[in-house]
Amino acid sequence: MADDVETSLKSVARKVAGYIEDAATLTVETRVVQVDAAAAADFAQARPAARTVIKLDGDSEAVVPLQAGEAGLVVDKSLFELHERNVNAAIEYRARLLNALLGVFRGSAA
Repeated sequence: MADDVETSLKSVARKVAGYIEDAATLTVETRVVQVDAAAAADFAQARPAARTVIKLDGDSEAVVPLQAGEAGLVVDKSLFELHERNVNAAIEYRARLLNALLGVFRGSAA
């Protein structure tokens, strides 16, 4: 019986550690694909257009879409806004996930 409890606790601890590791780095990548009215879009051909990586320690990296304009390179505003919405949604999701994990730990400590 004690071995079963210990095995179960170890299994749960491994799963929780995996969730925390997955949440430690948040990567959001916005991809684009050309849509042709004559043929269906081939989503396998989608190319990265913007990427943001945010680590739990606060380090971050962002790659933003640029277009050539008369004044040089300028940010593709509509694509960047879409990417920002994706990043914000991912940050909110990660916050809810981490709060849920903290709730599990608080509940087990009581």
